[in-house]
Amino acid sequence: AIILPRYRALYLDSLLMELGLQDYYVQQDIKKLLADVQNPGDVKAEVPASLRDTLRDYQQLGFKWLKSLSYYGLGGILADDMGLGKTLQILSLLLSDKEEGKEGPSLVVAPTSLIYNWEDEVQKFVPGMSTLIVTGTKAERTKLMEKIADVDLVITSYPLIRRDKEEYQSYNFRYCIIDEAQHIKNPLSQNARAVKSIKAKLKFALTGTPVENSLAELWSIFDFVLPGYLYSYSKFSSVYEKPIVKDQDEDAAQELANHIRPFVLRRLKNDVLSELPEKIESRLMAELTEEQRKVYMAYLARARGEISAEIERSGYEKSHIKILSAITRLRQICCHPGVFLEDYRGGSGKLNLLEEVISDALSGGHRILIFSQFTSMLKLIRERLHRLGIQTFYLDGNTDPQERNTMVKSFNDGENDVFLISLKAGGTGLNLTGADTVIHFDPWWNPAVEEQASDRAYRIGQKKAVHVMRMITKGTIEEKIERLKEKKKFLAESVIQPGETFISRLTREEVMALFD
Repeated sequence: AIILPRYRALYLDSLLMELGLQDYYVQQDIKKLLADVQNPGDVKAEVPASLRDTLRDYQQLGFKWLKSLSYYGLGGILADDMGLGKTLQILSLLLSDKEEGKEGPSLVVAPTSLIYNWEDEVQKFVPGMSTLIVTGTKAERTKLMEKIADVDLVITSYPLIRRDKEEYQSYNFRYCIIDEAQHIKNPLSQNARAVKSIKAKLKFALTGTPVENSLAELWSIFDFVLPGYLYSYSKFSSVYEKPIVKDQDEDAAQELANHIRPFVLRRLKNDVLSELPEKIESRLMAELTEEQRKVYMAYLARARGEISAEIERSGYEKSHIKILSAITRLRQICCHPGVFLEDYRGGSGKLNLLEEVISDALSGGHRILIFSQFTSMLKLIRERLHRLGIQTFYLDGNTDPQERNTMVKSFNDGENDVFLISLKAGGTGLNLTGADTVIHFDPWWNPAVEEQASDRAYRIGQKKAVHVMRMITKGTIEEKIERLKEKKKFLAESVIQPGETFISRLTREEVMALFD
């Protein structure tokens, strides 16, 4: 008898069907495995009750697929397009396991810029699940890691897992999930070595771009989720990579596709368009860099003192200009202190996150509008993107009307994939249906203004679902303004009358709370 790993059953089944062989016997449990993984829609797994109304049909299918692989002890790659809710599908799997009484912490490894988005999604969709973010100095991380056994989900970043690789060896996780799995596309990189050293019963990878440049990237991700499935790299290279890339060998390409199909689930927005709202909205949480935090805290302390003194001297009603000026300065620091500090070299957490998001979006074939109220910020974004070889269009209040029209036409005709627009100059009167992704780099306190800007892409003539992302810096005035907007429904419903401002509708206590 030949004993084969369970994961070979799926490929073997497709091979026997292809050969037209019928005279063979398949055990009942193998038949069930084949049926469950190949047709997850028929699987009996129940979506957790608290998420039943949240998950769309394709997300429920994704949940069942993950659940089937998990049941059989197999890993996989969830490779849905950006904006289709990969995080939510994984969280529904984790919640389902928790409700079934399956114990033990799971680990998520994400790019530094995305770790707080995981926490945000947990709080939004599965608030009963406990999280632990392992970040900070080495001493702080060591202390935090003592709590691993007591939580449901541990979240850390690729740079930190490289440094803490040895400490993680003493833990056995239920799942190890890597987000933006292209971060391990180089099998020889420290990222790849670190995450592959983690001990976990099951491993899943999330990525909108499973193959960016070479088949070696696909091998490396499979080497994480199902070690050995695509053989050693040298064998994979000689059997698949070289014949497919050098000789355009269609048989080798078809065989590789058959091999990986059961373990990769990929849906594009266009595939599930009938299920999507025309506009998908999401929030992205950024964290201040260490230097950025120092600048922010210094300005915050100063602003609080100055505003208290101003209110004492002139009264609250006459202090609005001073208050608005202080809020604006803090919001600029959340974007990037370099907006007004010429010698600042400490980076920006939000700009780092933007780079991650843009890279993901462009790899998935998306085209992007980026709005900011600060033209100096847009110029910093433009510089960063140009350094990365990403060409952009740029429009602000100084752009000549003729040039404005030319750029809009060129963008809609497919030239450049990123359009940088100042909110004031481009929030209305532009038709940019060539884009399907809108990023608000700094949130505005009147949602109607943001809505108008988003509608540059989301309008008649748009044939794709539009994904609108709003970037917010965690633990800052931006997050507080968001909470106030939710609390003060008059803002969300855009009933600020002409001539009124955000400040004039806040109490003195609410304003001072912004500077805590």
